[in-house]
Amino acid sequence: MPVFIWKGVNSQGVKRKGEVESSDQAAALAHVKRLRIQNIIIKEKPKDLFANIAFFKPKVTGKDLVIFTRQLSTMIDAGLPLIQSLEILAKQQDNTTFKTVLTAIKRDVETGTTIADAMRKHPAVFDSLFSNMIEAGETGGILDTILGRLAVFKEKSMALQKKIKGAMTYPVICLAISFLILGVILIFVIPVFEEMFSSMGAALPIPTQIVVELSNFMKSNFLYIIMGIFAFIFVIKKLYNTDKGRLKMDAMLLRAPVVGPLIRKVAVAKFTRTLSTMLQSGVPILDALQVVAKTSGNKVIEGAVVRVAESISEGRPIAEPLEESGVFPNMVVQMINVGESVGALDTMLTKIADFYDDEVDQAVSNLTAMIEPLMMVVLGGMIGGIVVAMYLPIFSMASVVGG
Repeated sequence: MPVFIWKGVNSQGVKRKGEVESSDQAAALAHVKRLRIQNIIIKEKPKDLFANIAFFKPKVTGKDLVIFTRQLSTMIDAGLPLIQSLEILAKQQDNTTFKTVLTAIKRDVETGTTIADAMRKHPAVFDSLFSNMIEAGETGGILDTILGRLAVFKEKSMALQKKIKGAMTYPVICLAISFLILGVILIFVIPVFEEMFSSMGAALPIPTQIVVELSNFMKSNFLYIIMGIFAFIFVIKKLYNTDKGRLKMDAMLLRAPVVGPLIRKVAVAKFTRTLSTMLQSGVPILDALQVVAKTSGNKVIEGAVVRVAESISEGRPIAEPLEESGVFPNMVVQMINVGESVGALDTMLTKIADFYDDEVDQAVSNLTAMIEPLMMVVLGGMIGGIVVAMYLPIFSMASVVGG
């Protein structure tokens, strides 16, 4: 619905202004008059030129979603009607994208649509996990409780992602700086030395000759190198967007010597936390596994979870197909087996998730501690090697003169 902006004076003669969403200007004017506003000037709010361009739309962040979930849980728990709660949250929302989504959901709910189905119309904001849990909360009459669990789950997921990003940021920055320094030395510094060496007329040592040739290659093919890097990134992205390519790359990442164990621990923590939260919320295990598979973020893990769901549909316990997949550690399989046997699978999954959250913390700390000296050695070795290679002819000349 269009938005109208108005201004006028109230019964005390104080100037007021505001916005109102309405089907047409007449309905908007009637609404403002009910507020006892006089001398009303009202017109439709101009549309933002960039409103329909995705690039200019602000993204709905995890933090936005957590705050919304907690506030909606509190309002429903306090007895506010769902439509009124959605209207309040939409009006106070600073993120224009999220405000539009919440307004659309409120309109759908007003027409009799369930909030879960209304959220499913906006998969970019509310994923299948979110909407399925909301549906379970609506069905069981415990929407406020489910929203609270969702908020906790989202907070823990965000914390996990933050740890991984933090661990990866440092080495990426160090590598970028290393290659930048190396490029500057090879393109701008080495040619100065080359001119000096050529004026000497003496044969260059092999290390110096290698560095000079590398510098000449970089200068002659700089644009091709940059284009090659971009082409390589483009090809990798294209491959990763195919099912077969992504499956192979995800399998390689899981087998990687340093990063692989960390990725596996993150995957186990995410799998157990998500499945536990959904089971506690009353989502059937087969539906929960289908959602967990889609949100795993790794094609190998996704395939294993899908096979687990197929096995369970045939009447087998969850632990057996998990063990056969070869993806999950034996300790996880045994703990799930015990939890399933005693009828406390959701509780056991939560304990596993807490344990692997700590494991991820430790793995990230170890990775960071290992990367720092390694990057210093690599960076120092590259630059130190080039410096030594450039000064070898000078040392040779000095020895000749001294002799």
